[in-house]
Amino acid sequence: MIPNMLTDFLLKIPLINQSDIVTVLIIVVVFFSVLLILGIRKSYKLKKENDRLDKISEDLAKQEETYKDFTDGHMYGGN
Repeated sequence: MIPNMLTDFLLKIPLINQSDIVTVLIIVVVFFSVLLILGIRKSYKLKKENDRLDKISEDLAKQEETYKDFTDGHMYGGN
């Protein structure tokens, strides 16, 4: 009888309150939301930089196509 009363008493004592759980969950959600937002922002910046570098690469490729070797007529040129 006494052990049953003791276990009932111990089981009724809340170790963690519901408000503590909610507080911890809110902190975790806010933390991961900040990480997600920073990741999306970084991804957007990297995509923008990649597009800029692709445009520069295309411009350089066009310039190489129109490049004319001016050393053909030179006496030290590679024939």
